[in-house]
Amino acid sequence: MSSSSSDVSSEVKIIGVLGAGQMGAGIAQVAAQTGYTVLLADVSQERADAGKAGIVKQLGRLVEKGKLTAEARDAVALRITAVVGAAGLAPADLLIEAATENIDLKKKLFRELDQAARPGAILASNTSSISITLLAAATSRPDHVIGMHFMNPVPLMKLVEIIRGLQTADAVYEATVAMARKLGKTTITSKDCPGFLVNRILIPLINEAGFALQEGLGTAEDIDTGAKLGLNHPMGPLELADLIGLDTCLAIADVLHRELGDDKYRAPNILRMHVAAGWHGRKTGRGFYNYASKA
Repeated sequence: MSSSSSDVSSEVKIIGVLGAGQMGAGIAQVAAQTGYTVLLADVSQERADAGKAGIVKQLGRLVEKGKLTAEARDAVALRITAVVGAAGLAPADLLIEAATENIDLKKKLFRELDQAARPGAILASNTSSISITLLAAATSRPDHVIGMHFMNPVPLMKLVEIIRGLQTADAVYEATVAMARKLGKTTITSKDCPGFLVNRILIPLINEAGFALQEGLGTAEDIDTGAKLGLNHPMGPLELADLIGLDTCLAIADVLHRELGDDKYRAPNILRMHVAAGWHGRKTGRGFYNYASKA
């Protein structure tokens, strides 16, 4: 379903999110709290419903802390509708793909979004490393495709990295930046190059921390405390990797290493082995730290 850049909606009113996991649910929560009507999709109704239930649970914690009223929580929940697949996002003005960092999967999803979305709708990817130009080329509306890299956790992190593909139209870029700022986010803009801006800087830091741990230069606590107190970082690189997800960090490192050919992006074996063991960080209860023992 093709469209031209001149028919981009001047104002985004309905946001669709494809992927109801940690990132997708976070994006949906922030959008609904801002007042947008949100369609939250996953491969099944059960998974989409679970994503919405997780959002309501997070909002409930804010109510318990006195940061949100019960009425506001209920109003936000009413603005989110759980749907199935890309087809369920058809009414949306801006559709955000929030699946795992897999090129083939994302290209498949973008073809599905292209078929489902109305003319003029913007297709965005929350990818943290994969080429927007490549994803755009999988659609019939490459000028309507853009990158929106939200940081994790989305409700707390203020940054959205906007990535322009080679084909991205000015009107699409302007509408996307305006929407991100309405969400209360600060935006930066990156050219379409592997890793963009944030992960080009972050992944070598996480890798080097992993190599230091692997070589026994210090404990995880030593490495993270050094970064926090010696470099004034709010979190250490190993703590941050656990929060992001070690599987996600490895996927990004592998993309950067393959695409840029520079060994500073080569993942340490300790990261690869943690992922192989299923120790993906906070979301699995164990990563560089054991969160089950801290509970």
